Amino acid sequence: MSNPVTCRLAQNNERGLITDFLDTHWGSRHPLIHCTDFFEHYYMPRGQLQFALAFSENELCAVAGYILANERKAPDIWVSIWCAKKGYNGAGLELMAALPKLTGARVMACNNIRPKTIAFYTFLGYTADRLPHYYRLGDTDTFQVAKIAQAERLPVSPGKPLEPLPTEEALRAVFQPNETLSPHKDLWYLTRRYYHFPRQSYDVWHLDGRILVTRTVDVEGRRVLRVVDYIGPAEDFPLLGFGIDLLMKEQNIEYADCYCAGISAEQMAQAGWSERKEDCPNIIPNYLTPPLYENTEYYYFTSNPEHFMMFKADGDQDRPNITV
Repeated sequence: MSNPVTCRLAQNNERGLITDFLDTHWGSRHPLIHCTDFFEHYYMPRGQLQFALAFSENELCAVAGYILANERKAPDIWVSIWCAKKGYNGAGLELMAALPKLTGARVMACNNIRPKTIAFYTFLGYTADRLPHYYRLGDTDTFQVAKIAQAERLPVSPGKPLEPLPTEEALRAVFQPNETLSPHKDLWYLTRRYYHFPRQSYDVWHLDGRILVTRTVDVEGRRVLRVVDYIGPAEDFPLLGFGIDLLMKEQNIEYADCYCAGISAEQMAQAGWSERKEDCPNIIPNYLTPPLYENTEYYYFTSNPEHFMMFKADGDQDRPNITV
C-alpha cells in the first residue's frame, strides 16, 4: 500500500528546498529558478512564494509553481513548473489535482504542456488541446526567415489604425475589464507583464479599448512581428486586422505570427490571418534568437474552456532563451 501524500503551499523559507529539488529532478538547471529576476517576477510578485508542494512521509516528492493572472481573492492561475520525483508520478497528479483548492483558483490553465501529459490532464477532468498557430505574410515576394511553399495573403477590411500605449498610465486610461474572459487578466497583471518584464520589451496598442500586445524581433536583417496577447472579445479581433496590416507595412515586417486559442480560425481569417495547421507546407519559425527553421507545436490545458483564451505570452512563455 502506497504512503499517503500531503499537499500544501510553500513557505518563503522553502525557496532553497524547491531549488535543490528541481536541480535534482528536472534534468537541468531551469532559468526561471536560477535567474533571480525571472523567479521574483513569476513566483514572488507580491512577496509570497507561489509554489505548492507534495510530501510522502515527510519527503518532498513533487512541486508545482503557479503564476497569477489577477489579484482577486479567487484568482485565475497558470501552472508553470511541475515536477515529480522519479517513481512518484502519482504524487505529482495528486498535487495537480489539489492545486485549485490550495490556491483558491477560479480557473487553472497551463501554456506549453508536453503532448504525452495530455492524457493526465484529461484524466483530471481538464480540457487539453493543441494551441492553434496563425500567420500573416508581409507585403514582399521574398522570404528569408519564413520558408513559404504556398503563399497566401488574406484581404483585410478597411478600418482604423492601432493607437500606441507607451506607458502603463496610458493603458490605465483606456483599459476596459472584460469579466467574461477566462482567465481574467487585470491591470496589475498587464502592467507587470508588459511594462516591467525582465530582459524583454513589448509594444502595447489599443483600438477603442481592445488591447493588443506585440513584440518585434530582428532576425538576420529581417523583422518578424509576434502578436503575443489580446484583451477583448473574440468576435472583435477582426476589427484589428487593418491596424495590424498597417503596422506590418510601417515596420517592414516579413511576417507576423500568433499562437492563440479562443479566437476561431474564421475570425482570424477575417482579420487577414492564415492558419498554420500541422500538415502546412509553410515553415513559420517560432524560435528566432537564434533562428530555428522549423514549425513548433504548443499544447495547453484549461479547467474552464468556456470563454477561454490563451496567447503566446500567457503563463511562463514568450521569454528570452537563456542557459544557466
